[in-house]
Amino acid sequence: MSESDRFAETGRWVRCVREDLLAAEAMRKWPEMQSRHVCWLAQQAAEKAPKTALVFLQIDFPRTHDLDALRNLVADGWRLKNDHPDLASLTEWAVEARYPGHGPEAVEADARSAVWQARSIWASLRDDLTERGFPTAGH
Repeated sequence: MSESDRFAETGRWVRCVREDLLAAEAMRKWPEMQSRHVCWLAQQAAEKAPKTALVFLQIDFPRTHDLDALRNLVADGWRLKNDHPDLASLTEWAVEARYPGHGPEAVEADARSAVWQARSIWASLRDDLTERGFPTAGH
């Protein structure tokens, strides 16, 4: 893949991370919105972050929602990998938030925590990509 193609694909992934995070943040402000939807969108933003790094690094990744497994595929030296040692609590919302009866119902504290984690993961990814010459400001 050429560098321009790699940057274009990375840009598409960055845009998806930002859109999912912005949607989760906006939904959290709506009193009638269920916390499970916020948790799911925050998890989706967080899941796309290591996948974005892997696209940038040109590393194939498995189809999984396991954030720790995805993070572990990212190269050493990335903040995304070093700053987020345990993402299991956020990983659970990939399935738990989508289907009834699979676990405890999400509450406002869960939504707040999930959005905070996703925002932190995005910040790490943004810094990592910027350090490596990818312009995140336009995405």
